[in-house]
Amino acid sequence: MTSQPSLSLVVPLYNEEENVNPLLKRVGEALEDYSGTIELILVDDGSSDNTVATALSSGSDQNYKVRVLELQRNFGQTAAMQAGIDAAVSELIVTLDGDLQNDPHDIPRMVENLLDRDLDLLVGWREKRKDKLVMRKIPSWVANKLIGKITGVRIHDYGCSLKVYRASVIKQVKLLGEMHRFIPAWVAAVAPSRRIGEIPVTHHARIHGESKYGISRSIRVILDLLSVLFFMKYRARPGHFFGTIGLVLGFFGTVLLVYLGFDKFILGHDIGTRPALLIGVFMIITAFQFLTTGILAELMSRTYYETSNTTHYVVREAHSNQP
Repeated sequence: MTSQPSLSLVVPLYNEEENVNPLLKRVGEALEDYSGTIELILVDDGSSDNTVATALSSGSDQNYKVRVLELQRNFGQTAAMQAGIDAAVSELIVTLDGDLQNDPHDIPRMVENLLDRDLDLLVGWREKRKDKLVMRKIPSWVANKLIGKITGVRIHDYGCSLKVYRASVIKQVKLLGEMHRFIPAWVAAVAPSRRIGEIPVTHHARIHGESKYGISRSIRVILDLLSVLFFMKYRARPGHFFGTIGLVLGFFGTVLLVYLGFDKFILGHDIGTRPALLIGVFMIITAFQFLTTGILAELMSRTYYETSNTTHYVVREAHSNQP
């Protein structure tokens, strides 16, 4: 039997002491027949309970490698996930939540599916999601539709943490803020969308602990989505983003002032007290501000790429007809 690719499982944890031991047991059962090397990386995100102690105790009893990364404080799920990805050394990286809602038994099937379809990222789709309708399902449905529309990466479930990546691809992506929910969009910046797929996975209701999510995250999703849109499309040409807004405002401001000038000097009407005059002047001033901001952003972008030896493109593989 051919050995399967090495596998690193990254699990962010925050106050999940009751879930750690069952999680480790399920991972061991799910990957018992996996022929490749396995490591489980538990990233404690500044828990205030006994998550770390429980993880260390339970990890020593497993027959596979368990590493525990203890962060200095609570940095958030995205930072914890990034820490685990940075520490992973395997060919494939799997991320999943530590609350037992993701099922580790889906991992072998997902790995096989990713390899068979030659994908760089395979996303889990919680087709039969076990969460509250108003607090979780509806906001998530709206967010998934909005993210897919803006980013162009059409998948059903951006928020599912159960994902399988090729390490060579995901390590090119740096996750900041709360960008873990936009990982497929970030991966699409370094890999073609056709190499991103999804597959239905099992989803369980939370038994222990409390959910770290609420309805308020919908606002953060919208703000983060604007950042994703900017960095995906305008990171190397920010002048186009600010310049477009400036030109639109300048056009309408100019049209408005020309109309007022005609009304004043040709028709002889008084325009001094009309709000349209103030609006037109304001639009012209704002247009200049956006245009100059775009120029400054272009200078900063060029300085960044020239001084950091970073390119705004990614070469996947080079081919030649001669050795």
